[in-house]
Amino acid sequence: MAIADHVQEWEPRPVEVTETISATPSTAFAGLLDQTPPVTELPPLWTVFHFLELTPTAELGEDGHPREGHFLPPIPHRRRMFAGGRLTLHAPIRFGDTITRRSALTSITPKSGRSGDMLFVTLRHEYVRDGAVVQTEEQDVVYRQQEPGAPRAAAPTVPEPGPAPAEPHVALTPDEVLLFRFSALTYNAHRIHHDLPYATAVERYPGLVVHGPLLALLVLEVPRRAGRCVAAVDYRLRRPAFAHSPLVGTATAAGVRGAEPSVTASLTLAP
Repeated sequence: MAIADHVQEWEPRPVEVTETISATPSTAFAGLLDQTPPVTELPPLWTVFHFLELTPTAELGEDGHPREGHFLPPIPHRRRMFAGGRLTLHAPIRFGDTITRRSALTSITPKSGRSGDMLFVTLRHEYVRDGAVVQTEEQDVVYRQQEPGAPRAAAPTVPEPGPAPAEPHVALTPDEVLLFRFSALTYNAHRIHHDLPYATAVERYPGLVVHGPLLALLVLEVPRRAGRCVAAVDYRLRRPAFAHSPLVGTATAAGVRGAEPSVTASLTLAP
């Protein structure tokens, strides 16, 4: 059965969830990066540490993801890949704000590629304070079918660090501890980020996979550490990055590019 056949009747309704924004997750993530935590406002895309789905352990699948979920397509042997997204900031989210996130499915697109059938899903989140939309975010996720039991892949080759770029940049070499801590901050039990035998033998990756949202956040660290405010960002994950591979986010005249060719982004800076 083609992947499109599984979602012909799949039409999840929009949902809302409300949370008072605490500074604690931001302090924890800043510590993960060895940075000073933000004081008053949530940096762009740091909403990833809020509005978490706290799925009970008994409801997780063999890959660590929930077996079922409101916005998870009903695909057998489902494999999930974060593909990118867009964020527009109309106003900052401040610590202590009570924010309602309105989420809706906006696009379902089946495609065929070299690795077989895929399903591209786009979710739209509106962050609302006192009845006004303060930020709008879209997330693109790719799903495919892959039965377990694939042979173990070869161990990853760790590239040698190159010279530091001349332009403003942020460098990070994620290891197992960093990936584990990021998974904990986002309540993400996906085994590709912390279980090397699973990542290589079942999902055929050459090593532990760096979280897609972490790559996007690395890109945004370039303007954040320079004290620049971002009004909008459009980012695309080009290919996976793996543990122990040096990642460098750099600013260029065309925008911001990070961990090339893993992720690229275009930013609009606030005046």
